[in-house]
Amino acid sequence: MASSRHSGGSVIDVAASGRAYVDAPAVVDTSVAIGLEQMLAAREQRAARQIAALTRFDRPLVSITVVTPGAVKDGPLPRRVLSEALRAMDVMCRIRRWSVLSREVSWLGTGPEALYAVEVASWRLKSAAVKLEDRHPLGRLWDLDVIAPGQRVLSRKQLGLPARACLVCDRPAFECGRSRRHPLTELMDAIDRIVKEHDRRLRG
Repeated sequence: MASSRHSGGSVIDVAASGRAYVDAPAVVDTSVAIGLEQMLAAREQRAARQIAALTRFDRPLVSITVVTPGAVKDGPLPRRVLSEALRAMDVMCRIRRWSVLSREVSWLGTGPEALYAVEVASWRLKSAAVKLEDRHPLGRLWDLDVIAPGQRVLSRKQLGLPARACLVCDRPAFECGRSRRHPLTELMDAIDRIVKEHDRRLRG
């Protein structure tokens, strides 16, 4: 079974084989600023879900989060971006005939996220996840972390690939993030441009 967790805590179970795509629920409040303690708690809870899934399935995981600069982590845009990531992951697994053992979607105030357990070799999954990030029009707004059994997070560097580029410039994203090189307005404008360009492509 796949599950969808709302920010209020309720969980909706959806048969993974019968429905591959779950629309994001409506956002109650889009202006709630999230503090550091809340983000650290969310990270710990995400890690706990990952450990539980690794223990249960002993298969590689894909942990999906959305690039959301600033203190407001939830809203129509992050939820839409995650929904597109879910759609892309479901299509990818279906085309490659990879069995999705578990699919948990959490619509949280700290940002929407998802966790997949997939029946495939860890490095094949990582390679495919990197291609989604690099080739999908919204892929730059997704973080698709692949965790192998043993809690090993696989990196682009281990595949011989360069680090992901910043949304604004050509430098590695982690360098700009660490130094806070770009103001929040510049980052949000870049995200807005990516989404609008995706919409233009859809309209054809």
